[in-house]
Amino acid sequence: MGGFLMTTLVIGAHGRVGQFIVKDLAATGETVYGSVRNDAQVTTMKTLGGQARPVDLMGSVDDLAAAMAGIDRIIFTAGSGGNTGDDMTLNIDLDGAIKTMMAAEKVGIKRFVLVSAIGTDDRAFWNKSGIRPYYVAKYYADQWLQHRTNLDYTIVRPGILTDAAATGKITLDPSASASKEITRADVAATVVAVLAPAPKLPKIISIVNDATPIKTAVDLN
Repeated sequence: MGGFLMTTLVIGAHGRVGQFIVKDLAATGETVYGSVRNDAQVTTMKTLGGQARPVDLMGSVDDLAAAMAGIDRIIFTAGSGGNTGDDMTLNIDLDGAIKTMMAAEKVGIKRFVLVSAIGTDDRAFWNKSGIRPYYVAKYYADQWLQHRTNLDYTIVRPGILTDAAATGKITLDPSASASKEITRADVAATVVAVLAPAPKLPKIISIVNDATPIKTAVDLN
């Protein structure tokens, strides 16, 4: 991952994808901070090989900027979860994401990876999904990153998430694949892979499980 080890802050580190990301990144020898909200999550970060850093997505941009001290890169994979209302979807998936981008620019962080979702850019799909507010939030967060920041970004849009064992294989062309699913572990591995320099990598990638090794799929070889 370049000539020297970086320091990465994972926002949403206690989520199911976030925990895989922290574990995978820590295994490379990097310094990884995972966002936490309570003492139990601190223990989880340590178990995964990361370090805990308190982050409040309901706080101000200045608060988030202060939480980014010493950080080189941001991975945003936070979500309000299915057990909260639409208000928290707006507060976390949309406003939380945008405030994180603003804070990153405020402190001079350039590299930013955003975990989004397949279907985000298709309004017709939103109505079929049953979770339209989620896709609205993801869409406008994606748009802000693309058009309202100068961040060096990658947006990763996974298909339907599963808890199956990692396969290590994906495709960046979901429309040509019979699979519409991807394991959370493989999403995390892809996010870690795209952190490395990849000049040919598109700024937005959609992924599902398929037959191509992850590093080959994201053009890192």
